[in-house]
Amino acid sequence: MKDEIFSILQRVGRSFMLPVAVLPIAGLLLGLGASFTNPTTIKTYGLEAIFGDGTVLHSLLTVMSAAGGTIFGNLPIIFAVGVAIGMAKAEKEVAALAAMISFFVMHVSCNAMLQLTGKILADGSIAPGVLEGTIAASCGIMSLQMGVFGGIIVGIGVAMLHNRYYKIVLPDALSFFGGSRFIPIVSTVVFLFVGIAMTFIWPIAQDIIFGLGNVVTGTGYIGTLIFGIVKRALIPFGLHHVFYLPFWQTGVGGSMMIDGQLVQGGQNIFFAQLASPNVAHFSADATRYFSGEFIFMIFGLPGAALAMYRCARPEKKKVAGGLLLSAALTSMLTGITEPIEFSFLFVAPLLFGVQVILAGAAYMIAHILNIAVGLTFSGGLLDLFIFGILQGNDKTSWMLIIPVGIVYFFLYYFAFSFLIKKFNFKTPGREDDDEETKLYTKADVNARKAGENGSDELSSTIARALGSKRNITSVDCCATRLRCSVADSSLVDQKLLKATGASGVIVKGTGVQVIYGPKVAVIKSNLEEYLVTAPEVEAGAEAPVVEEPAAQEETPTAVHGDHEFYAPVTGTAHAITEAPDAAFAGKMMGDGFFIAPADGTVVAPCDAEVMFVFDTKHAIGMKAADGTEFLIHFGVDTVKLGGQGFETFVQQGQQVKKGDKLMQVDLDYVKANAPSDVCLVIFTGGQVVHLEKSYGVKALDVVATY
Repeated sequence: MKDEIFSILQRVGRSFMLPVAVLPIAGLLLGLGASFTNPTTIKTYGLEAIFGDGTVLHSLLTVMSAAGGTIFGNLPIIFAVGVAIGMAKAEKEVAALAAMISFFVMHVSCNAMLQLTGKILADGSIAPGVLEGTIAASCGIMSLQMGVFGGIIVGIGVAMLHNRYYKIVLPDALSFFGGSRFIPIVSTVVFLFVGIAMTFIWPIAQDIIFGLGNVVTGTGYIGTLIFGIVKRALIPFGLHHVFYLPFWQTGVGGSMMIDGQLVQGGQNIFFAQLASPNVAHFSADATRYFSGEFIFMIFGLPGAALAMYRCARPEKKKVAGGLLLSAALTSMLTGITEPIEFSFLFVAPLLFGVQVILAGAAYMIAHILNIAVGLTFSGGLLDLFIFGILQGNDKTSWMLIIPVGIVYFFLYYFAFSFLIKKFNFKTPGREDDDEETKLYTKADVNARKAGENGSDELSSTIARALGSKRNITSVDCCATRLRCSVADSSLVDQKLLKATGASGVIVKGTGVQVIYGPKVAVIKSNLEEYLVTAPEVEAGAEAPVVEEPAAQEETPTAVHGDHEFYAPVTGTAHAITEAPDAAFAGKMMGDGFFIAPADGTVVAPCDAEVMFVFDTKHAIGMKAADGTEFLIHFGVDTVKLGGQGFETFVQQGQQVKKGDKLMQVDLDYVKANAPSDVCLVIFTGGQVVHLEKSYGVKALDVVATY
């Protein structure tokens, strides 16, 4: 269950990255536009002749400011579309269209309900007595002020509908509306009722959100410390996006009236104040969720990098120095810290614990010192320049970051130096051999080779390490991690993934995260293109192929192997080489057998653990008590049926006993809609399977040995 929750949260977190990725350009436009059209800034720096009112640059910057402002003003629909795209498994463009339609339908439904209940008057104005800020315009529609939460609800809801129904087969008379065309239809109907329901549900949810926000803000500096610690602690799991986004974009992070408008979320409050001419000092209560990042990202972590370099063995300092310098510069310039954090996370978790505490304290220190520097994505020098230095010390108190940062540099340096030497941590340059150092350095070589020579060798290696093209079910990425879902996580070769230049690999359930650093977007794009044209079976990922032994042609009573295996279904047993599918018959996934079924009841052939159940219910992966892993796959190309004709009775992680019912199959439906209805049993661990050539069996009869 924990692995399943992790996998779901990983998908939600990575889906946030697409809409979040638009924030830097929006912030850049708004930051530059608002800065150089602000009369105070122009007068302070004596720029009237260049940026003064009536100049060409003033007009251009005014347009830039408006363009950036409209992105922040329409984040709810951007998140609706972005989350739907991020979570949809296939045909993402359909999910995007459905999300946009559903967003409008939900808010129009809310608007109609608010008019019916008298909260919005006939002239479109808000009725007296309605709490200020709870009803606002969203894309021109007066509706409940759900903010980004409304967009996220739409995005996740549409993605769930899309993944469930995009392959739906309707009766012939309605077949035109089947498949992906069904998604906008069903989404419209569902979110019409969601909009109605939100009229009653959202006020309660809003009270809870504001209550949570009050708990965080009400705990003052301690609340800021806890936020910072939790956010940094979630970095290894890739769930920090799920945690911090509500504080940045919703009422959980506080709310404030700015120029007559209720603004919710720390980041939104900062940018609203940035665009306002009436703000003397930005709110440190709003920026408490990110201002502290400049302290440890620009100063602290480079101090840690210097400590690791100084502690490296003399013969390895050159290699370690190049690696650590690159990671430190990445942290300083862009605020992306994972390359340097993952250089010590796995070899010295204690150092990461120190990093979490010191980073959390930096958030609190910035809050205490009233530092109010905003950012778009992370706390690097670029954001500090635009949203701190350009805005002036009077508005941001950015100059206090420098003395605190210098203290943090030495604090990190001495703490890391002491701990590395005391516990002999194998940080870069201190390994017993040069394997890790060379592996990490090889990343740059591989990435450069793939980028400059157009070679797809890196993508091929990654695909093989993930268990082959067949095993990869989805590919995505965030700022630093390749995030993939696989059908069978046991096929993932973590050592090979690290050899591609990854600084860390995390496998949880069917979710795989491979940490490559800022270049991951290019790696992800190359991998997606490669998977489209790659052969169906990867050269390095196939299970050992063992020729069918001649003994199978001998007496039907012959018994081979140490373990007996029982039939999961009643029917006629056949050798795998006779399977009605070339991939199975060629043992590309492993040795095994198949049964032409007499009925559709499939039972557990032995005591085992359910490793996974395919979404389309046609296949179940299992691990026997002796550790043998096998796949029960019903039919050929039955994945295209989208689960129709199948009913499963088990779930991932469940322990089953021999004879327990696993699935029920509608044989008539499968025969009519799939190339074959045979039940295949594939051993994925390279076992040699022995089976009589052809004979009838009942469920739980001995059918093979291995």
